[in-house]
Amino acid sequence: MIGALLGDMIGAPYEFDRGRKTKIFPLFCPISRFTDDSVMTVAVAEALLNSMGQDDETVKAELIRSMQSWGRRYPRAGYGAKFIRWVHAQDPKPYGSYGNGSAMRVSAAGWLYDDLETTRHMAALTAEVSHNHPEGIKGAESTAAAIFLARTGSSKAEIKSYIVREFGYDLSRSCAELRKTNRHDETCQVTMPLVFAAFLESTDFEDAVRNAVSLGGDTDTIACITGSIAEAFYGVPETIAAKGKKRLPEGFLKVLERIRSQMA
Repeated sequence: MIGALLGDMIGAPYEFDRGRKTKIFPLFCPISRFTDDSVMTVAVAEALLNSMGQDDETVKAELIRSMQSWGRRYPRAGYGAKFIRWVHAQDPKPYGSYGNGSAMRVSAAGWLYDDLETTRHMAALTAEVSHNHPEGIKGAESTAAAIFLARTGSSKAEIKSYIVREFGYDLSRSCAELRKTNRHDETCQVTMPLVFAAFLESTDFEDAVRNAVSLGGDTDTIACITGSIAEAFYGVPETIAAKGKKRLPEGFLKVLERIRSQMA
């Protein structure tokens, strides 16, 4: 799961097309910091860990509790306007969102379960509490499914075939093609083809994240999701992980350790 947080931090300085759509940039810089993507990734991970083996309604209740708790703890992390209202609502309800927030926070679901069906079901639950539009749910499921397939030995060709068949994303365009036209867009429909292009063309974890940032637009979230999948496929170099962990609060690191222990 550290791959998602690293992607978020590495991509954050270049969001809103502040970069030059290049792969050549310092991996970490003085303003590399976590955003709402990391906060909600940690929140969802904690909720899934706390509700392992419980029924769907209990899982959803724990997701809402955890996401509101973490969101209120880090109120200036960069949430969208509708989501921050959801975080502070007395009785939060899903609001039909198809934003990429459902996909950027779901990575723990790709690691915690033993079969693809359960992985997809749990990913859908993490989306449904707020992002219950079919595209929002599809974004979460496709991300978690790709992580599961990557960590269980599927090839890139097999992952691509599954994603196209099951979710209908157009993955025919290269990073070079997408780079020319991509602008800041926070929908799952736009984000997920970018993510998969960045991953499928990569040679290792770092290259995947650099691909993601080079596409421009919503770079923290594109890199967050790409990093979550690339970690499962390649692993994360310890030198990169160590630099990223220095920028994370102790509470985040404790949840990461819980995930690692659960997977052991």
